[in-house]
Amino acid sequence: MTAAPDAPWWHAPFRTLQTNLRETDAGLDVEAVLDAIEAHGADTWLLSVGGILANHPSRLASQTVNPHLAQRPSGDLVGDATAAAQARGIRVLARMDFSKIDAARAERHPEWCFVSPEGEPQIYNGYRSVCPSGEYYQREMFDIVAEVLETYPIAGFFFNWMSFNEVDYSRRYRGVCHCEACRRGFAAAAPGTPLPAGPDDPGYARWTQHSDEVLTDLHHRMQAHVRRLAPQAALIQGDRADITFHEANNAVGRELWHQATADAVDAARSEDPSRPVFVNAVAFVDMPYRWAGEDPRHLEQYAVQSIAHGAQPSTYLMGTPQDSPFPGLTASARISRFHRDHHEEYTGLVPTARTALVRPTGGARARAEFEGWHAALSEAHIPASVLRPPALAALSRDRFDLVILPHLGELSGEALAAVRAFAEAGGTVITTGSTAWADGVHQLDPDGALLRQSAVFETEESLRSLHVDLAASLAPVPAGPVHVPALGEFRALALSSPIADGADGQGGWPVLGRALYGPPEKCYGNEVTGHPGRVSWSFDGGGAIAVIPWLPGLVLREVGASAVGSALAALVAEIGGAHLGWATDLPGHVRIVPGHGAGGPLIHLLNRSGERPQRFVDPAPTAPSALEIPCPDKPGRVRALVAQQDPDWSWAEGVLHVQVPAIEVFEVLSVRP
Repeated sequence: MTAAPDAPWWHAPFRTLQTNLRETDAGLDVEAVLDAIEAHGADTWLLSVGGILANHPSRLASQTVNPHLAQRPSGDLVGDATAAAQARGIRVLARMDFSKIDAARAERHPEWCFVSPEGEPQIYNGYRSVCPSGEYYQREMFDIVAEVLETYPIAGFFFNWMSFNEVDYSRRYRGVCHCEACRRGFAAAAPGTPLPAGPDDPGYARWTQHSDEVLTDLHHRMQAHVRRLAPQAALIQGDRADITFHEANNAVGRELWHQATADAVDAARSEDPSRPVFVNAVAFVDMPYRWAGEDPRHLEQYAVQSIAHGAQPSTYLMGTPQDSPFPGLTASARISRFHRDHHEEYTGLVPTARTALVRPTGGARARAEFEGWHAALSEAHIPASVLRPPALAALSRDRFDLVILPHLGELSGEALAAVRAFAEAGGTVITTGSTAWADGVHQLDPDGALLRQSAVFETEESLRSLHVDLAASLAPVPAGPVHVPALGEFRALALSSPIADGADGQGGWPVLGRALYGPPEKCYGNEVTGHPGRVSWSFDGGGAIAVIPWLPGLVLREVGASAVGSALAALVAEIGGAHLGWATDLPGHVRIVPGHGAGGPLIHLLNRSGERPQRFVDPAPTAPSALEIPCPDKPGRVRALVAQQDPDWSWAEGVLHVQVPAIEVFEVLSVRP
């Protein structure tokens, strides 16, 4: 996809540096900041403009003007910054934060503010939280944005923390807002349902829906407002605006999922390739520790994962580049400059993996099941795009050949219809754990007669000593069984004879019944039960469904049994097709990310050997390796962009054979038609 000549600026690649300014930074040297932006490889400045504090001489009573603007001869930081940036061809985005107001304005307009279920305001460091249902958001915000656009050449807006602030900066839960606007709005949206106080109350799910509707309406109105006043200005906000926003950040006490940035971008780009994604990578370790710099390898990974999946990279620092103690900026800038230097290749970059892995929104078991599958696919060099559950409703057979649904629970009506149509059109579907089970019947069973759930075991004690034999899926087939534990959940299935016969013929992963596991003298009697560890059936159109009634991904994630990863990869090849995996002698820690940009295929090879618990370290460079890339037409040129060389390659019968140079952090193969 190539951006049309008359397309908005945000449909071409861009790179951003954000300066999140303190009020004492009002006297900053704009030319020095612009020097740093250019040295970083960026062409866009995300600048603190208004909301909580206006860095310009606002005429509006709803705005608190920064008193430190007196440091500037002009008295106008935004005016100085936009004029100097425009002279250099650097665009300026306005960071706005309407989540809070000062005490004086809160006293004059209490109707703007959050009210707790106990009737108290939400106060943090003297500032009052504002409610999106109130008139500050519903009316004043629009006047503030209009004043900025009428005065300055702003290229777009980012609204920070535009939400119902049930949790404060200290991560304390403050409850559902009970201001008068929320009371009226919820009563109209859900007649007869009491306004809940928090997640444990019966009406909370309806409140969540209502609050999302309020925010969606606000975003759509603001997008139209900005478009009317300045058609060249973008709105950057979640999934509701011109540009999808994602913040890549760390947090004390949060378990690190090393591929979180890649997954977030991949999901957004796979679901809507026409919408750009903006990844703001935080240069510090956590919000309470804004002056402790993120490790350089960690910040570098935010940037690498962003560009590999087609996002626009941004680096977020506190204060100004001149006084910010962030050692990771050098590594982040290296990736930003690489993105700048390969502008054409990154134009319109979208993911092209033929396998989709859905990321559950459930608890720890679902997350572990997803992460185990993620590892199995990556290590087997089966490229996969991550999808969020709502995207199943638009699942396309043109886009994917295989979709994996790990422990998602019952499917919605729209998702179920789309997944069924996908399989009937020749696609392959793999479900695990609770996915697509409703009232004991599998929702993808064509007529409800193939298999039923006869029992569910989901407590630790009920699963103790339950084993699954994966030997039939391993190559070469081992001489004896390969037993792995069943953890988290297991469903005993009652099968019709056709599917039972088919499952046995395809290596159904027999399940061994429980037996004593202690003392050692009594550890015998684990006999084959007849229950399958997987079943599958096919459609006339070539599609197939595989049902795994336990959680193999969780086993791989929690126990590290490599046999599980090998068996899952073999299952993908068996029922989805061998073409889904790419032949290579690259080590398993190199993830393959295929994409297609304006110049043709663009394949990122990400070296994951630096991943460690809660951190990244220097990766171990790979040796030169061979890689086979699906390529219907013979290319004209193959270029390794990081190594800056044309590697040896050949092409035959739709396959491109490339000799990949050594990889430190990542390599990018550009395949030109």
